[in-house]
Amino acid sequence: MNFNKLKKRAFLALISFAVLFLLYFLVYIFSPANKVDALVTIEIQKGIGFRQVNSILAEAGLVRHPFLFHLLALGNRATGRIKAGEYELSRTLSPWEILRKLVRGEVRAFMITVLEDSTVRDVLERLVSYRLVDPGEFMRLAYDQEFLRLLGIEGSSVEGYLFPDTYKLDRTMGSERIIRSMVGEFWKSITPEMRSQLPRLGFSFTEIVILASMIGKETGYAMEKPYVSAVFHNRLKKGMKLQSDPTAVYNLENFSGKIRRRHLKSETPHNTYRINALPPTPIGNPGVDSIKAAIYPAQVNYLYFVSKNDGSHNFSETFQDHRQSIIKYQVNKGKY
Repeated sequence: MNFNKLKKRAFLALISFAVLFLLYFLVYIFSPANKVDALVTIEIQKGIGFRQVNSILAEAGLVRHPFLFHLLALGNRATGRIKAGEYELSRTLSPWEILRKLVRGEVRAFMITVLEDSTVRDVLERLVSYRLVDPGEFMRLAYDQEFLRLLGIEGSSVEGYLFPDTYKLDRTMGSERIIRSMVGEFWKSITPEMRSQLPRLGFSFTEIVILASMIGKETGYAMEKPYVSAVFHNRLKKGMKLQSDPTAVYNLENFSGKIRRRHLKSETPHNTYRINALPPTPIGNPGVDSIKAAIYPAQVNYLYFVSKNDGSHNFSETFQDHRQSIIKYQVNKGKY
């Protein structure tokens, strides 16, 4: 056999091998590592190289033949474009789908609900339970005056401005982005027309948020909120103490349960049984119904209200009527 024939056969063998390899590679990149569906959580830390990423995927059973996966990434110029974060990936994903998710940064997301009238500490506790924020960093930012000014907040903390809603969050965001997102939703809920009412009311916007936080803590019934607001507005006009029970326990750590008489006597800066004014800051994060109620109180002369033990309240104009309501709804029920 002459040299030219040997060269031709070698060339054909090489072409055949290349075609077979290409076919195998195409099958590989679109075939899952496992046909049994199972979710696997992995974490890609910032600054690690693609070889480490490849090892993590292989050890998690998400990728077979790491060498081929590396070739796939090289061919797509993706080795330097993998986004850090926590990923929840199925073993039925193909290498192509996995690479695309890593490049796009489709990290694991958590749907977190900020409950209406929850406090900053309530929100922090929920975020920490999902390992979404560092508690120290979150609380530092919550009281950082420069950061608050950038967010348009004139108060001393972010309390009152973490808008109650459901948020899609992930562990790459960090405290600053999460706070910005929640405060951003708050400002979206405030219309120019609402702001235009402030001169008529004689309130600053910060005072409206404080009042709204009290209204939200007093009642969960949207229909009652303008009446609770009217009581507070009327009392402020008359120079009366607001005597709002939730303000008495706002500064108490780990408070849960029923508000007692001893709480109403507590020497705390927010206790409106002791101070003759609005509290210095909001006592929770109000929803839009409470904010609207603070701006648009009902046109009534009520000065008092008492719980009817079913979540609703009875309203009165005079102290005598209020006393009768207390006897009816509280004393006779053993509440006092």
